[in-house]
Amino acid sequence: LTEQISEAELIQLTDDAGADTVDTSAVARAIADADAEIDGYCGARYTVPFSPAPVMIRKISVDLAIYNLFSRRSAVKVPEERQKRYDNAVRFLRDVSRGLISLGPTPRRSRTAGFPGPRRTGTTGSSPRGGLPPARSEASITTEGRDDPGNHQRHADPACGH
Repeated sequence: LTEQISEAELIQLTDDAGADTVDTSAVARAIADADAEIDGYCGARYTVPFSPAPVMIRKISVDLAIYNLFSRRSAVKVPEERQKRYDNAVRFLRDVSRGLISLGPTPRRSRTAGFPGPRRTGTTGSSPRGGLPPARSEASITTEGRDDPGNHQRHADPACGH
């Protein structure tokens, strides 16, 4: 995330308490919301959550998370470039959902037989983070802790295998 947005902007977009620091829980919510939006679109054609995440999904996750951070502040207008990136990301996800764009060989599998089949709806499991899905976007504040399984981010590092 910090490759696309400065720490000063992160502070402006997340620091509700006036502590002049990045509120990592606000960032985690923006990431979780981005990933839920991705899963909502891609779940029509792919088994989600992705593991590992395709490169385009990682990229889109960052764009959506940053947009979500800007959206937290009604007094801050979403910059035109961020709005364009968000709109393009949603357009891409809609096309994936419609089958117009392929994310590659990530076939849907039935959860019971291991063969392609209908998708079951509902939750994808419990979260160790109090109801929030695990943070899984490239949208991390720092790279510290990426090797810590408790801080594993599925969309973050292409080499992590998640």
